[in-house]
Amino acid sequence: MAALGHNPARPLILCDADEVLLTFLAAFENFLHGRGLYYAWRSYALDGNILECDSKIALAMAKVRALIEEFYADHADTLKPVSGAPEALKRLSARADIVILTNIWQKYRLARQTQLASYGLPFPVVSNSGSKGPSVAWFAERSDAPLYFIDDSARHHSSVARHAAAAVRIHFVAERRLAGLVGPAEDCNYRVDSWASAQHVIERDLTAKGF
Repeated sequence: MAALGHNPARPLILCDADEVLLTFLAAFENFLHGRGLYYAWRSYALDGNILECDSKIALAMAKVRALIEEFYADHADTLKPVSGAPEALKRLSARADIVILTNIWQKYRLARQTQLASYGLPFPVVSNSGSKGPSVAWFAERSDAPLYFIDDSARHHSSVARHAAAAVRIHFVAERRLAGLVGPAEDCNYRVDSWASAQHVIERDLTAKGF
């Protein structure tokens, strides 16, 4: 993170990737179907929702983790950009720096950065592990300008609220079927359903704060 060289006087947007910039679950669902598995759409979680088509038995957590890593290793190129993301972030980049803060294995970080750049999202990628609050706090401690956090996971919003309360927290779930399974994150400041809405929230807040 220190190598990014962020200007502390410039606003910063820390943005997740899967289900925010990239349509993860739609691609992962196709991957599962090719292995005789399916996603049950019963809750906002992978664990407990990946079932065998024949037996209807949910896979154990270890098997789910192995499938996710196999997907990222061999099928990440099937991920597509979320509608409106490249256009919104291009406009926002005129007023703020943008960093992709995503929980992806470090060994896949550069591949993800290259993929995002190919979709018109040429921003640095930081590979996070665990809750995102401490990483957001690291940036907040080195920033004198507004800080924005965009993520689909309620637990990350709660973590950021604990560790970097001044960050403006925007809850966005791009996959509509998934969004319907969860309400606004308890610790978000805004819940949006499109990149146009996220852009509006950030631009309005920047203007109100004199940026």
